[in-house]
Amino acid sequence: MRYAICNELYGDLPFEDAFSHARDLGYTGLEIAPFTLGPDARSISKEERARVRAIAEGLGMEIIGLHWLLAKTEGYHLTSPDPQVRTRTISYFNELARLCRDLGGGLMVLGSPQQRSLAAGMTHEEGHTNAVSLLRECLPVFEECNVVMALEPLGPAETDFMCTAQSGIDIAAELDSPFVKLHLDVKAMSSEEKSIPQIIRDSKEWTFHFHANDPNLRGPGMGEVDFRPIFDALKETGYDGWISIEVFDYEPGIDALAGDSIRYMQEIEGMV
Repeated sequence: MRYAICNELYGDLPFEDAFSHARDLGYTGLEIAPFTLGPDARSISKEERARVRAIAEGLGMEIIGLHWLLAKTEGYHLTSPDPQVRTRTISYFNELARLCRDLGGGLMVLGSPQQRSLAAGMTHEEGHTNAVSLLRECLPVFEECNVVMALEPLGPAETDFMCTAQSGIDIAAELDSPFVKLHLDVKAMSSEEKSIPQIIRDSKEWTFHFHANDPNLRGPGMGEVDFRPIFDALKETGYDGWISIEVFDYEPGIDALAGDSIRYMQEIEGMV
């Protein structure tokens, strides 16, 4: 398994210190939240992009991509029918793809629940059509940058659109592009009726990226989810992508969240 960690866990710690800490624990990949670089992707200079990439590469680390794409932004939305909002969102996704490429990454995780939930009165079918149409407009830039948009289903407590792995697959299948695939997240899958291992098996042809966490918002092994059946399913389906640690409850502290998570995963990996 290849282990990565989402960098917002490190808060305001300088990139040099954060990346070194992750490397020393055994992580080889970094997943970047754009807001940790600047409030707007277009404001992040070429020089800053090159600097952050050089820090990672100098430490033997790889920036694998971006997540929390629309966090702390305004005016963007995946399913909106408003032409101006759609145009702005397409333009911003394209700039995020360029940012991802400049950092050396090849994937963008599309979560952003608030920026995809359905407007009042909108049906799921209408939201699906709007999302497919918007992402289709981005495909030329995704291809130019060689960046995959990995669609992240999230639970109904967070959004009312794309709440199951199958709904993400349906969007990717309609787009029929190697640059739109599926992302699976353990916390999110825990809200589905299917078991997590079954979701992994059913999604094997589409899964491009994977987040390890627990419904308690902490890292793997820090809650009730047993990761051995999950790793069994990943191995069975031939998944060879990254396992990236994403947490939301920072109370235990960086050392516990980053360190205990990777130690638990390595222990589980040794059992499968």
